[in-house]
Amino acid sequence: MTQFKPIIPPKEHIYLEGPKDRSYELLFAFRVFRQFIKGFRTLHFIGPCITVFGSARFGENHPYYAKARDCGAHIAALGFNTMTGGGPGIMEAANRGAFEAGGKSIGCNIQLPFEQKVNPYVNTSITFEHFFVRKVLLVKYSFAFIIFPGGVGTMDEFYETLTLVQTRTITQFPIVLVGKAYFQPVIDYLHFMAEQKTISPEDINLVLLTDSIDEAMEHISKYIKTNYAVKPRRKRWWLFEKK
Repeated sequence: MTQFKPIIPPKEHIYLEGPKDRSYELLFAFRVFRQFIKGFRTLHFIGPCITVFGSARFGENHPYYAKARDCGAHIAALGFNTMTGGGPGIMEAANRGAFEAGGKSIGCNIQLPFEQKVNPYVNTSITFEHFFVRKVLLVKYSFAFIIFPGGVGTMDEFYETLTLVQTRTITQFPIVLVGKAYFQPVIDYLHFMAEQKTISPEDINLVLLTDSIDEAMEHISKYIKTNYAVKPRRKRWWLFEKK
């Protein structure tokens, strides 16, 4: 007789079920606060990062894995740390490229009942219980965002980041989509939204669509050089400061 092992729901399943008693809600708030503090303490002195998003399901032989690995190496050459969600697939590839190039590789992992395990190419790793805490940290310490093809989670990360830039919650950081064949429908839909006047036409220019890692790095480098200056920092090699 076939037996099915029950899937353990993620933490979100519990706290999103509706109102709980006040002691549970208070304890939950403290747990979230503790995760944020842990993240801040771990990442505060790591230096400037570029965050790479993408699918956890691409294997080592996939073309996008190879391109993300090359991307990590380019980020290291630019003098930045490579930050990802810390898992397999595109995340592993970007971390691996940075790691092999001698750059610093950061992984912000998430506790899931499947799929997500910390890849072996991270120098600094931190694991979160909740997606929203993890996304804040992935954005907070990043100077640019590079998005490779991925699923629902990747698109969630892309649209939330784009919303933050569009609303100037963060200051127009570069957003790069790598994979024209995959992301062209996304750009087409942004044009459709502009036609329907649900976004401004200039919002489309917040995103660069390319197949070239060199073009992506040039786009990001131009933004950094225009808006930031390298300053010495006590007990640290350098710090990027807003001009």
